[in-house]
Amino acid sequence: MSIKIISWNVNGLRSVINKKVFYEFVEKENPDVLCLQEIKANSQQLEINLKGYQQFWNPAKRKGYSGTAIFSKVSPVNVFNNFVEDFDYPANLEDEFGNVLEEGRLITFELEDFWLLNVYTPNSKPDLQRLKFRHEVWDPLFLKYLKFLEASKPVVVCGDFNVAHKEIDLARPDSNHKSAGFTDEEREGFDKFIKNNFVDTFRIFNKEGGNYTWWSNFAKSRERNVGWRIDYVLVSNSLKSRVKEAFILPEVYGSDHCPVGVIID
Repeated sequence: MSIKIISWNVNGLRSVINKKVFYEFVEKENPDVLCLQEIKANSQQLEINLKGYQQFWNPAKRKGYSGTAIFSKVSPVNVFNNFVEDFDYPANLEDEFGNVLEEGRLITFELEDFWLLNVYTPNSKPDLQRLKFRHEVWDPLFLKYLKFLEASKPVVVCGDFNVAHKEIDLARPDSNHKSAGFTDEEREGFDKFIKNNFVDTFRIFNKEGGNYTWWSNFAKSRERNVGWRIDYVLVSNSLKSRVKEAFILPEVYGSDHCPVGVIID
């Protein structure tokens, strides 16, 4: 038996629904678990009618900002907004932009044989104001958390990591080495996930360039495929052999990101 997991930064769930994209997408792809980022809403602001799916929300405290949600046909063993209770994390994860724990950036979803994490990694901001927090606080803490969970069972982590890992992962690497999402610091943070035995599932099957998951809204970037691959599904190395398919769905519109996913036996 296999499980199909899809991750999508919707850049506003109400917007994607209003564009008549969301329900058609779910009906066509029929994921067992759908992980959403940047929902910019809470369950009181809109009613989601997905037959057969349980709903789990972690909205940001600030309205119209950030937030994650999971819609699942599979009943979880446990669900935690942010970190599991016995993980030793700083109670105050604040920087000048606020407290990450109030931004709804993480859902920890425990299934029978692996952990599934839905993450919306903090953006470093166009002027790199949040890069120091991202590099020195969030990335090391999140890696520590992955290894903490992995001690009990394998981990699948999906979402918007807000970084293009290698030059192949964006259309114009030469002009973006000092841009948010492609700084040395952000790439180093992602490198450490890989060096700690997490596998970029898409690269198991596809080593080619031109495969992107986010495009700027300017200058018809998506039509010209001038994009970035910043949305990923990573798995513990022990799960690698069970990954039967990993994919990007650039034909799905409605957001400036497109969905990504995996099928795991």
